[in-house]
Amino acid sequence: MAALREGLDYYLEDGLYVFTAHYHLRRGYCCGAGCRHCPYPQEVRQKTLQRKLEGRPIRSREEFETLLGEP
Repeated sequence: MAALREGLDYYLEDGLYVFTAHYHLRRGYCCGAGCRHCPYPQEVRQKTLQRKLEGRPIRSREEFETLLGEP
C-alpha cells in the first residue's frame, strides 16, 4: 500500500490517528474493529466482528471477499 497521506487517509485527533473512509476503501476490507469511518454496511461489519471474536480475524482483501461470498 502506498504511503499514508494526512487529510486524505487519516487525520490526527487528540494525538491519535483516525482513518478515513477513503483509507478503509483503499485497504479493501473491514477489520471488525468498529472504526469511526468504516464505509462498509452494518451486516458486513457484524460478520467481520464475529470472525474476530472467534479468533479468525480478516487480514486480507482476499479473506474479506471470501467472507462476502459466504451465505
